[in-house]
Amino acid sequence: MKKKLSLYTCRRNPCMKKVLRIMKVMTFFLFAMFFQVSAAVFSQNSGLINLKAENEPLKEILKLIEDQSSNRFLYNSKNINVEQKTSVDCQAKSIEEVLDVLFKGTDIKYRSFEKTYVLFSEGRERLISSRDLFTSSQQQKTVSGKVTDSSVIPLPGVTVVIKGTTQGTITNAEGEYSLTDVPENATLQFSFVGMKTQEIPVDGKISINVTMAEEAIGIEEVVAIGYGTINVENVTSSVSSIREDEFVGGAINDAAQLFKGKVPGVIINTTSGNPLNTSEISLRGKITLMGTSDPLILIDGIPGGLRDVSPDQIESISVLKDASAAAIYGTRGSNGVINITTKSGIYNATSVNIKSYITTQEITNKVDVMNASQYRELIGETVAWDVGYETDWLKEITQTPISQSHDVSLRGGWEKANYLLSFRFNEENGLIKRSNINIIQPRIEVNQKLFNDKLKIKGILNGNLQQYYPLLYQENAYAHSFVFNPTAPVKKEDGEFYENFAVQQDMYQNPVALLEEAEGEVKSNRLKIQGSASYNPIKNLFIELVGSRTSNQNIGGTYLKEDHPISLINGKSGIASRSTSNLQEDVTEISTEYSKKFLNKHDFKFLGGFSWNRTLFEQFQMNNYNFSTDKLLYNSIGNGSALTEGNATMSSYKRESKLIGFFARINYNYKNKYLLMASIRHEGSSKFGKDNKWGNFPSMSLGWNIYNEPFLNSVSFFSQLKLRAGYGVTGNIPTDSYLSLSTYGFGNKALVNGEWISVIMPTSNPNPGLKWETKEELNIGLDFGFFSDRLSGTIDIYKQSTNNMLWDYTVPNPPYLYDSTIANAVKMENLGLELQLNMVLFNSGGFNWSSSISYSTNRNEVKSLSSENFQIAAGYFYAGNVKSPVILPSHKVEIGEPIGNFFGYKAIDIDEDGYWIIEGSDGNPKSVIDEQPEDRQILGNGIPKHNLSWNNSLGYRNLSLDVQMYGAFDFQILNNRRIFLEPPVALARGNVLTQAFDNIFGKRPLNAEQSMEYNSYYIENGDYWKISNVTLNYNFNINNAKIFLKRGNLFVSVNNVYTITGYKGIDPEVSIKGLDPGTDPYNRYPATRTYTLGLSLEF
Repeated sequence: MKKKLSLYTCRRNPCMKKVLRIMKVMTFFLFAMFFQVSAAVFSQNSGLINLKAENEPLKEILKLIEDQSSNRFLYNSKNINVEQKTSVDCQAKSIEEVLDVLFKGTDIKYRSFEKTYVLFSEGRERLISSRDLFTSSQQQKTVSGKVTDSSVIPLPGVTVVIKGTTQGTITNAEGEYSLTDVPENATLQFSFVGMKTQEIPVDGKISINVTMAEEAIGIEEVVAIGYGTINVENVTSSVSSIREDEFVGGAINDAAQLFKGKVPGVIINTTSGNPLNTSEISLRGKITLMGTSDPLILIDGIPGGLRDVSPDQIESISVLKDASAAAIYGTRGSNGVINITTKSGIYNATSVNIKSYITTQEITNKVDVMNASQYRELIGETVAWDVGYETDWLKEITQTPISQSHDVSLRGGWEKANYLLSFRFNEENGLIKRSNINIIQPRIEVNQKLFNDKLKIKGILNGNLQQYYPLLYQENAYAHSFVFNPTAPVKKEDGEFYENFAVQQDMYQNPVALLEEAEGEVKSNRLKIQGSASYNPIKNLFIELVGSRTSNQNIGGTYLKEDHPISLINGKSGIASRSTSNLQEDVTEISTEYSKKFLNKHDFKFLGGFSWNRTLFEQFQMNNYNFSTDKLLYNSIGNGSALTEGNATMSSYKRESKLIGFFARINYNYKNKYLLMASIRHEGSSKFGKDNKWGNFPSMSLGWNIYNEPFLNSVSFFSQLKLRAGYGVTGNIPTDSYLSLSTYGFGNKALVNGEWISVIMPTSNPNPGLKWETKEELNIGLDFGFFSDRLSGTIDIYKQSTNNMLWDYTVPNPPYLYDSTIANAVKMENLGLELQLNMVLFNSGGFNWSSSISYSTNRNEVKSLSSENFQIAAGYFYAGNVKSPVILPSHKVEIGEPIGNFFGYKAIDIDEDGYWIIEGSDGNPKSVIDEQPEDRQILGNGIPKHNLSWNNSLGYRNLSLDVQMYGAFDFQILNNRRIFLEPPVALARGNVLTQAFDNIFGKRPLNAEQSMEYNSYYIENGDYWKISNVTLNYNFNINNAKIFLKRGNLFVSVNNVYTITGYKGIDPEVSIKGLDPGTDPYNRYPATRTYTLGLSLEF
């Protein structure tokens, strides 16, 4: 017998589902084989059997059906006479119909389990167990045992055969097997999908227990690429795939956290502990100045977001990193593609999965401001003042949050259809009070096969309902908790909140009042309707139509009560704001794929298609103030007196854009040794000028599978070796829909015929020459494996050149109406190296230890900032800003330099009076009093040059421990809190850091009159190494029919465990996006450590 599927569900249910899907995909592209052993079999690959045989042994006829249909037969040759000869003539019949004809008049019956058919003799039917499933004709010895995985969990459905024969069995639900008539000198072969096949000599033993190890290549047999899948052995581009069992554990807020630190070159940062925030993803450096730098997120082939689907419903994630892989997506793939595949229903079975967990958090690092006692010590010598109380403002606005998540899914189906129903409720409460979000995610998927499996249709309904408090006020409360006087009370004796507006008003407001005197709510309802139909009219030809509509409706409101600090400062009796928006995205795609194999050597696959995308965004907002009561909040916004006075504001906005593409791809494979993939996309966007609406994005990649060359046959330590090279072009488009056109708006009023009317006038300069940003990328990679993949990995080297990047240029006025125009001119280059090593360090005696290391580095350089028509004569421009009262740009973008350079004054000393001494433009010291703009210089860079991660997985019997670590090196961070809280002069604005009066450069404290300064003293080394996640799992296998429970998993997890760093801020994991990377914001939400306890069950 050949490879056989389990009669039961795999230990990790998604694993089996994925394998089944792989087998179906591969079946579509296999040619039917023609055999002639006194019988002729003809197949149209339609799911029907055409069989004609005369007087042939039953076992030969069964073999012909196996070869044609991919089904497998198990039988006991002592009960079934497979040597008996019979005849059969069936045309366009299902396999069941063929078997009914074949066994008519005999006592042979059958049962089907997935793709396996078990034959038995009528009158001898018993429960299917491993003792009944074998083929043999000679009584010799009985061998029995148990098969488990590396976690000592029983594996049902493992094939156990005597090597060189068809005599075998499968393990039962407890992983047990028994095989009779085994010769003493036989070798038993144990095989199971996703596991490494093992061969064990019998050597006279009657009991043989086996622990099977996962086979990475087998499990990752296919990976998702653009508009399809490909066997991992034939990948020629830089593509990484992560399975469900490799995901990061614990409390997961979005899909990116599942593979954080798992893919080299993909930097995923958690820049805030706020539960409303999502992960920040950067892939292979900076490639745009004004366009989006986010990768394309695809969920089952349709664009989406990181929170669109429950993390527990994700089966696998593929990352297309280089342009040769992503070019088929055109402009959308310029920043890489993250392809998320969700779970689907299962055929001929039913499974219920429940996963629940609770979490709590603690702050990892507090901003060390003075407490009341420390603050009082400054009174008399400074401007500090004592109000007579002791208040820990951070404690007043924070809480010990308890969050919960529950995910329930029902998967099932029958022979021609399957379904999935899932529901997730997630309540996340943040460390700061009122920073919470509730998420409800229902999902329905139905798959149906029609017309003898020629037509397959799929329907998906995915919802995401969110409800949360607006983000702004929690972060403001946190920022004001630093500076508010620790000797002040929360409330005065009359019950009103304590305020002191004599201090700078925008920086000094009661933190508790900011939270409690404001009300707000945002409701976000995202609904995605998706459908597809795949038609297989003839062998190897597939036509697929996909359509979807995604609607994201938001409605929000905020209300600042009469006693809110902002209302008091502005003299308003209540301030209300109301807004609503709707983002609608429509996608229609049709593709045709045809595969052909010649002479059993040349394997071709052709793909062609059309893509249509439309995005429509609408928004409305109104602001009003001065209400007679706070009771109605923002729900009666029209009652504010500002509306009748003509001072209320309203605005509305609508934009629309379309993206149309034609694409084609060819894959060629010669003997699994020489590989080629080439694609092109011809794409048009409504955002560009009339002469530049269309662009072409070609790609080509080559692969040489050296491992399959004959000259390596004698080299036993290689298990894989493949060289890859690829080149591709992708594009980028602006976020604004109308930059190429003349836009109009309402301006000042004019008196016309005695009536004041608003004048319609142009609002911007049009640029009809606006065109695509284009990125060209060359990637060279090597995949390798040694010693049966005990050591395996990949190496990739790439070079990116981005041309025609957009920037906002200063232009003369006239002839232009306005003095700035967005145009194409900038050129940039990225060079990088990525390395991944996977190691199986130990696997014996029930204990296993696997480890993986990922490393990436990237060098960025601005090559040009000007073109023939648009110039920046100075060769640089400034970016970022340090807020009031400093008010200086923080970064400089300059030709010949990388993005992310800090630019400011270099502090080298202080004088005897406590004032800064800086380095002048001539390299000599000078007083800060005499500083000039030309004295500013490059002070560091906010983008890490090196990123490293190290993941470890250890298991012993039913226990497993996963430890994830990562770090970033050779970069700097601008610590904004030190700029505004460390100088003694900050006492005039409120509280300060405890080190405010420490000696500077070992000499003396800063002078109390030294103004706040942005200089190199506040730019710190950002290097860090973080133990980001530790998860302990206990797996238990029950298979209790009375309670219908199959297996479960109890887990404990800690996120953001410990950070090794010299950085003085709250967390060195800061944003590296935009043109001011490495900036640690003053009001950044605190970093948190999360503790999780969870349980998952499968019924």
